[in-house]
Amino acid sequence: MKPLSHFDPDDPYPESDGKPMAESTEQYEWLVKIKENLECLFAEDPAVFVAGDLFWYPLRDRSIADAMAPDVMVAFGRPKGLRRCYKQWEEADIAPQVVFEIRSPSNGPKDMAEKLAYYDRFGVEEYYVYDPPRNHLEVWLRQDGRLKRMSHLKGWTSPRLGIRFDLGGKTLEIFDPQGQPFLTSVERAERMRREQARAEEEHRRAELEAARAHEERTRADRVEALAAAAITRAEHEAAQAARQTARAEREGLRADEEHQRAELATAQAAAADARAEQERARAERLAERLRELGIAP
Repeated sequence: MKPLSHFDPDDPYPESDGKPMAESTEQYEWLVKIKENLECLFAEDPAVFVAGDLFWYPLRDRSIADAMAPDVMVAFGRPKGLRRCYKQWEEADIAPQVVFEIRSPSNGPKDMAEKLAYYDRFGVEEYYVYDPPRNHLEVWLRQDGRLKRMSHLKGWTSPRLGIRFDLGGKTLEIFDPQGQPFLTSVERAERMRREQARAEEEHRRAELEAARAHEERTRADRVEALAAAAITRAEHEAAQAARQTARAEREGLRADEEHQRAELATAQAAAADARAEQERARAERLAERLRELGIAP
């Protein structure tokens, strides 16, 4: 956008010049793409302010300096928040360090020279000019107090932003510090849709895995219960067998005792028979002796 040159005493710091933000859909798409991706990049940093097509007033006195509305500007050290315009004297006198301009058909050499002089004068550290139809990028970097054009842009990385520029294809590609490309709103929405679908698929897969794990656990619990029942039954049967063995051993001991008693009784009977035989033999010998003596037994 061109500098704001008119002055209205009733509104010395207007927020708009009444002109459209961009002169073509391509210029607008690039403006929005760069602004939104930079906002995402620094979303977690409260001290980085990113704006698009916002009037920047470097000095309170409009008679000394007019306003400029860069297509995109980044101010480090300034809080996020809504602003009608960027009044530098109300922003700790911090000038936007990085500025982007998307060149439009109406931006002639004189217009671009005025922009460069303005940004050079008021302290911009990095100045990027991209011409979409020509796929042409200019990079200006402050060195020794002045903005100087860089000649070697292959793989150029912004010192302040950490983003990388690649002109190797049919159009400019910009990559964040993690190597992720800058996307349009439509591309970002499509990526979010794919990521959401992938997340839902992962969630469904996790639920299936959880259900399968629960089923396996239930089956394992049943097997464990059956095994415990089998062990209990085996222990019960072993206890019964032990009791039967003990009973058999006791009955065996008792049988042995009965056998020993029977053998003792048999021995005692044999001894009694022997004694009786001895008594008969002695009686017979006595009777024989008495007969020999003529005495009737």
